[in-house]
Amino acid sequence: MNRLSPDQADLRACGLSNLRATHWNLTEGQLYEEAIRRGEGTIAAGGAFAVTTGEHTGRSPNDKFIVDHASYRGDVDWGKVNRPIAAEAFDILHQRAAAYLQGREVFVQDCYAGADPAFRLPIRVITETAWHNLFARNMFIQPPAAELAGFEPGFTIIQVPGLEARGAEDGVNSGTFVLVDFERRLVVIGGTWYAGEIKKSVFGILNFLLPAQGVLPMHCSANVGAGGDAAIFFGLSGTGKTTLSADGTRTLIGDDEHGWGENGIFNFEGGCYAKVINLSAEAEPEIYATTGRFGTVLENVVVDPVTRRLDLDDNRYTENTRASYPIDFIPNTSATGTCDHPRNIVMLTADAFGVLPPISRLTPEQAMYHFLSGYTARVAGTEKGLGSEPQATFSTCFGAPFMPRHPSVYGEMLRDQMAKHQATCWLVNTGWSGGRAGDAGERMKIAYTRAMVRAALDGRLDGSELRQDDNFGLLVPAACPDVPTTVLDPRTAWQDKGAYDLTARELRGRFVDNFKQFEDFVDDGVKAAGVRTAA
Repeated sequence: MNRLSPDQADLRACGLSNLRATHWNLTEGQLYEEAIRRGEGTIAAGGAFAVTTGEHTGRSPNDKFIVDHASYRGDVDWGKVNRPIAAEAFDILHQRAAAYLQGREVFVQDCYAGADPAFRLPIRVITETAWHNLFARNMFIQPPAAELAGFEPGFTIIQVPGLEARGAEDGVNSGTFVLVDFERRLVVIGGTWYAGEIKKSVFGILNFLLPAQGVLPMHCSANVGAGGDAAIFFGLSGTGKTTLSADGTRTLIGDDEHGWGENGIFNFEGGCYAKVINLSAEAEPEIYATTGRFGTVLENVVVDPVTRRLDLDDNRYTENTRASYPIDFIPNTSATGTCDHPRNIVMLTADAFGVLPPISRLTPEQAMYHFLSGYTARVAGTEKGLGSEPQATFSTCFGAPFMPRHPSVYGEMLRDQMAKHQATCWLVNTGWSGGRAGDAGERMKIAYTRAMVRAALDGRLDGSELRQDDNFGLLVPAACPDVPTTVLDPRTAWQDKGAYDLTARELRGRFVDNFKQFEDFVDDGVKAAGVRTAA
């Protein structure tokens, strides 16, 4: 047991007692030893710790609930994403989790969420397993040893994957539950071994707390060039946030979650949680290298039982294979996790219909429209219940599952920040070209996407001739270095031009139908800049 830690009395504040052992703030090596002793996983060739998560290989969005308290009831955008649960129902499951842990070992990590000291949140993560604690240690920011002795958590997460709820009897939808209480500053997670629920619970907490402090929380990655030119990349899982921000020519700030406040951009995390299915050393060398390092946690990656070699192309468990690793495993990473205000904003979409241009420059009004729309494709495996093919979806703010407040709160903050700091916005399609996903379409080559993004960020597209796309009104560069001109026009890539026109018309209709929910929250300029159906 680490002696830079409190004792069990400190856990009584969150309802835990009579624990067999409490392992506080163990290091990577200590957590490996405990995880092996307990049979939680295997050590793969190169040193990564490999685990499988059973039935749940992605988030369970239908099992997430927020306790309905009068103190913040009016600040939550209640609905299918933010489901209410009564405080009494929360108490029952919290008490059951506490009873479940009696007589068991628990692992505790005291961490920070937020690299800017002015806005960081101290969090305490209590897990049933050692490997989940290693995941938390990787993903969040480690306090200096001197700060652990007097550590006071601002939020506590209790994770008990071995405990299942009783569904409707407990006021939830299934055996899985992710419960958040903003008043008691407590999260209880059960019935799922998927570690991403820990990470995204903390993200949701920050998305609720930070706007009141003048900070825009964002589902984005961020990096900065040698000249201090920062860029942020919005996008859902599978759109390329992690891949495109891990660029050897720029310094990585973070790969998934950031805040934009008065001091600039800051990472919420201390690690990365990258998809690794079909990962190759040629296309993504920095991320690929992390899969063979001590300290990395590999989720649902196939490991040969004899040689312990990885097969990153094998999807027998899920398409959503993951690697969790400290951010400094990526070369050229920021030591502070902070940077100046962004010069460029990139909104990433994986267009499953294959009709959006691969890169477009957005006006401020178009940026607001596409931020609120959040069009992309839900990629197989990132949520329970998805099939093998991508599904077109609209996820407002490019992160609807994680936004407790109304989307207009985040949209207005982005609009104000963009105007104040004169940021240029780009819409980049990392999805399909030449046809629909699952039909004649092929995924956009990552080499082309990288070339387009680099040209946008370093200013080579600033003076480029722009043409207006006939279907979506987007301003598309007529040329881009290292990218064939035929790639820039999505209609050219389709053999059947009539099928392209029909598909584009169909997607336009989806945009229009989706945006009706936001029309009362935007001005006429944003409405005019939006996608419109043909007359």
